[in-house]
Amino acid sequence: MLKLPQTSTDRRHFIIVGVLTVVGTVVLGFFLLAILPVKAQNSVQAEPIAWLFQVHVWLIAFLFSLVVAFMLYSLFVFRRRKNDDSDGEHFEGNTALEIIWTVVPLVLVVVFSFIGIQTLNDTTSGGNEIQVKATGLQWSWRFDYPNGVTSAEMVLPVDKPVLISLEAQDVIHSFWVAEWGPKQDLVPGMTTTLHITPNTVGEYKLRCTELCGLSHWSMLADVRVVPEDEYTAWMDQKLAEQNLQTVSR
Repeated sequence: MLKLPQTSTDRRHFIIVGVLTVVGTVVLGFFLLAILPVKAQNSVQAEPIAWLFQVHVWLIAFLFSLVVAFMLYSLFVFRRRKNDDSDGEHFEGNTALEIIWTVVPLVLVVVFSFIGIQTLNDTTSGGNEIQVKATGLQWSWRFDYPNGVTSAEMVLPVDKPVLISLEAQDVIHSFWVAEWGPKQDLVPGMTTTLHITPNTVGEYKLRCTELCGLSHWSMLADVRVVPEDEYTAWMDQKLAEQNLQTVSR
């Protein structure tokens, strides 16, 4: 059992461990964020996800440092000395300390649950959205727009909310543009959805992140986020091309 500090010596031990915990948290936190970099946040939904990810990293760094600092300090400072065969000091458990380390984790779980629910609501709600249907099949993507346009690439206007309906023709796939943050599975026999508001013009890659067969690695599609006038021009061009193909038949 760990006991609360009763003497100046005990308090000194706790102060040292506290300092080691803070130092360990800072070092480990920055190290984890360096080796686990968050992708560029190029959608409205990516921002709360990235923030929540970073908060979790700092919490992990703190808890790890707390446990390891106490463990290593105890192993080093309170180790049995050479030729010391005496019994260690006996002490009983501390009720206050046991209540603290039960209540604090419980509060943290409740707080993070609330933050998680709020983040989920922020990334799954929308209104007045452009609608696109994305179909995944071994091993390619197809995008259908409400006006009849079908394309092998997804083109979207910047700063406009989009509702992407997801369907799989064969096996489970998963829709993920890394720079947008959230991803969503495509399940045969049902339609899933993804709300996204891209806020940065650029070219991206859509990847399937569910192992879906031999050529899973090549299941990619181009995604372009463009200014609204360029999106309108692209849509008019695709409509003209498809109408011409229909007439020629």
